[in-house]
Formats: sequence, C-alpha cells, structure tokens
Amino acid sequence: MQFAYSKVSVLVLLAVSVGASSLMASQKLIASESNVTDDDHAYETVIHEDTQSEGLQVGNGWKVSGDIRAGYLNYDYSNAPSHFDVNGKIVPVNPNVNKGHADSRGVYLMPKISITSPNYNGFSFKITGAGATDFGINDPLYEQRNFVFDAVERKSFAILQEAYVSYKSQNGAHTFVAGAKETVTPMIDADDWYMLANSFQGAYYLNKSFENITFAGGYFYKMAGVWDSGANGTQWHTMSDASFVDSGYKKIGGDEGVWTGVFQYDDGTHNFQVWDYYMKDYYNTFFVQYDYTGKAESFSYDMGVQFIDFQGVGGLKEYYRDVLGGRAIDYSIYSVRLNAKHETGFDIALGASFYTDGDGTGDTLGAWGGYPYFANGMIFHFFEAGSLRNANSYKAQLGYDFGKQGIDGLWIGARYTYFDLDPQYSKSSLNGEGQEYQKQYGLRVSYNHPSGFYFTGTYEFVDLDQQPDISALRLIGGYKF
Repeated sequence: MQFAYSKVSVLVLLAVSVGASSLMASQKLIASESNVTDDDHAYETVIHEDTQSEGLQVGNGWKVSGDIRAGYLNYDYSNAPSHFDVNGKIVPVNPNVNKGHADSRGVYLMPKISITSPNYNGFSFKITGAGATDFGINDPLYEQRNFVFDAVERKSFAILQEAYVSYKSQNGAHTFVAGAKETVTPMIDADDWYMLANSFQGAYYLNKSFENITFAGGYFYKMAGVWDSGANGTQWHTMSDASFVDSGYKKIGGDEGVWTGVFQYDDGTHNFQVWDYYMKDYYNTFFVQYDYTGKAESFSYDMGVQFIDFQGVGGLKEYYRDVLGGRAIDYSIYSVRLNAKHETGFDIALGASFYTDGDGTGDTLGAWGGYPYFANGMIFHFFEAGSLRNANSYKAQLGYDFGKQGIDGLWIGARYTYFDLDPQYSKSSLNGEGQEYQKQYGLRVSYNHPSGFYFTGTYEFVDLDQQPDISALRLIGGYKF
C-alpha cells in the first residue's frame, strides 16, 4: 500500500470547511444551485449537499466524520484485454478498437475519515485521510479503465486527501482557506460522483461584503485524484503535470499551478458568474454562465446559458505551433439548458452544447475534474469519439422523484445524449473513417437515506459511428456519518 503526501499538506496539517453545511461533502467555492437533477458529475443526484450527516461529536466542538464507499464497475468496450507491455500498461486484443480501451471491471472499497476542529476566533481546521483497496480480488488485467488505482501500478493506496486551515470573519464577509481541500468550481472540481473525490492544494480568498455579490481569487498548485488527473492520481502532482496537454510539452514546460478568479451575482432569481483560470505557459480558460430561476404555476425551472473559451498561451502556444506542426488550443463552447420540475415529482433536463471549429478539445476537456457542460452522457462524455472539434451535443433527460410517493431520497431518470460529430475531424481509430454521430442511452437509480446510506446505479449504452458498441454499469453506494 502506498501513502501519498506533500510538504504543503503536512505543514498545514489541519483544516475546516467554509461555512460548511456538511462535514464530508465537497465544498463549493461559491454557491450555484439547480432545482433539477441534471449535473453530469454530481454524485448525489437527489441530495446535492450532505446536510443529513452531522458527524460524531467527540467533545469540545471536535467532530469525526466518514464516508465508507464501495462500488462495482464494469466497462465493456468490445475489446478484451490481452497482456501487459514492458511498462506495465494493459494492451487490448485489438489496439485499434475504441481507441485501444480494454474491457474493465472490478470491486473496490474506498474509506474516508475526517477530523474537524471547533471554531477558534474564526479559525478552524480539518484533516481527511482516504484510501482505496480491492482486497486483491480483482483481475489486474481488467483494470485499465476503472480509474480507482493508478492504471500502471494497480495497487491499493492511502492518501492525506485534505489538510487545510480556514479563517472566516464574524460577519461572514471574508473567508481565507489554505491547504489541501476538496474544492468545487466549474473547471477545477472535486468531482465527487465516482469512487474518490479530487483534492487540490492551494489557497484562496473569498469576499461577500456586498449583498448578492461574491468576489474570490486564489491559486491551485497541486492535484490528487485518479479519475481526473493526467498523472498518477494516487499521488499529488502539479496542476500542469495533472493536465491533459501533450506529454512532450509537460516534460519541458515546467511545473505550474492555476491562478483563478471569480465574480458572481446571485439574488436567488438571477445567477451570473464569471471565472478565469490562467496558467502562464499552458492555457487560459474563460468561463461565463447565467441562470434564471423561477416558478410558473405548478413548475419550477432553471434556464441557463454558458460560454467557455480555451486558449493556449506562452510556451505551450509556441510548442504546439512549432513542434506539433501547427497545432493549438483555440476553441470555444456555447451551451444552453432548460431544467424544469413539476410538483407531481417529474422533472426534465434539456441541454445543448456547440463546439467551435478549433483545435484542443482532447487537451482540455475534463481536465482537473471540470465537467460543467450542459449536454453530456451519464457515464461517457468526450473520450470515445475521435474528436469533438466542430461538434454539437444534445441532451434530453426525464426523471421522477419518488418522494411524492412517500419514498424520500429515491430518484430514477433516463437520459438520451446525441453527439453530432464532424467527420472531417472525428476519425475512427478502427478504420480511419470519419465519424458522424455518438448516441448514448442512460438510466440512473439514486437513493439517499437520511441516516447516511446512499446508492447510485447507472447503466449507459453507446452507439458510436465506425466502432463496436460500448456500455458500462456502475453500482456505487456507501454510508456517511
């Protein structure tokens, strides 16, 4: 078993959540709520905030909380694994089928324990230890795409996942956080919907001095998280190393973090937020979103528009242009959505995203756990098609909250996602032919009990042009205390 740590997390040692309504749920840097279940990477689809878990009081304001999570994962790429190469990587029977993704499956246990301090004149702290194991029962040859262990090492591990200190002024207008923390922002996200959340080392300051207005800024230097890291996610790596950019450039580009700033206006009806994420020798991400929330007779609804722009900068821009034959990170995504919920318990989530004719989707989409996009699948998103350059995606979801039938916390939904691919750019790894579509059919059952027990089962089938069928089943549940 490995133990991962860093100087920052050891020096900081302890931390507390910012205005936390939860001891275990990932903390949002700013508030952004939707009244309909549509978040593609929201693990708890009914109760987004873990308000039912108060932890164990151990005296004088100290609390111990935990999340014991287990899961069965099964990914079918119509491509069985064959052997390990000299570097320990899993090689499928046909490296050209579905980009060389191999059938994967496994059973895992992910325990996570936190200690949270009381408030000392505005200061508080928290530590969280987490781990992952399969007790040696999984077949290592079938662990290429499970994203629980490192894909090459495939070993149980433990990590000091959170260790941060926080200060919050008495009137709540000023907050400062430093250390390692499960932080949620649109493009840098704990992404706690799978087996183990991402964590980020850094610091940020948040100002809420003005009514309905939030300013915040900070710096994220390192990341840990197997699901969303471009490096070994069982350990801490710099944000640049954990990015998805060309591996050749990462060797010479140096270690960098991400400078982040946000402005938000939210009065409960209008929610407008602007974010910028900057790495001086990698790329810049600019994010804008507006949501209008309202009610009409028996419906509540949320209408949203979103714009995201990715631009290579500094050394990476020059490297892509001069070394990679004129490549670039230079594209944008325009998105719209409509979520609505009826008083009978039915809800719908409609979304569409439009990718511009620019390079760089494979270098950026999904990096650092950021999945704010309005039209993805329930399991599969960007990584199966040849390219999303100049593509469009559309999502339609229908769900039902069984709380109206007396079963609080139970939600069932079905989703159809269609990617309209551009065959000029999206090429099949199987035969080199252009791909025109990717169709996805998903079903999710989610249950959250007030006692802390929870379960989410998701199945999705993918019909991808010029490739064999793909499907996945994920059964994830646990207990929070």
